[in-house]
Amino acid sequence: MMTLQPHEEHPHGLTDHHFDALFTTNKPIIFAYRGYPWLIHRLTYRRTNHDKLHVRGYKEEGTTTTPFDMVVRNDLDRFHLVADVIDRVPRLGYLAAYAKQTMRDKLIEHEEYIRRHSDDLLEVKEWRWPDASG
Repeated sequence: MMTLQPHEEHPHGLTDHHFDALFTTNKPIIFAYRGYPWLIHRLTYRRTNHDKLHVRGYKEEGTTTTPFDMVVRNDLDRFHLVADVIDRVPRLGYLAAYAKQTMRDKLIEHEEYIRRHSDDLLEVKEWRWPDASG
C-alpha cells in the first residue's frame, strides 16, 4: 500500500514517473480494494490522474451471508466492476449497453438465488481458473 504514496513521503513509494507509467496519466482507473476506499484516495490524492481514480472497497454492507454475496453487497464483485468499466471508458458507451444490462441481470439472478438457496450461484461457487496448460 505504501508504494502508492510519493517516493518523497515513504521509502517504498513510487516516483511520479513510475506511478504514471503504471496507472497512466489520462485513462480511467478502477481500483478494487478489500479495505476502505478512502485509504486509496488518501494515498494517491496528489497523483496526476487522481481525478480519474475510482475505488471500489469495503462499505460495511452485509451481514452473515455467503462470501460472494458480501462482495456483491460492497459493489466489489465482477458484475459491478464490469459495469464500472463500461461507465468509465467513453468509447464503450452504447456499444456495451447489452453487456451492462447482462451485468444488471446477473445481479438480480444472484439476489434471487441467494434468497432462495442461501448459497452462491453455482457459476460463482464452482468457478476455477482455467487450466494454463491447455
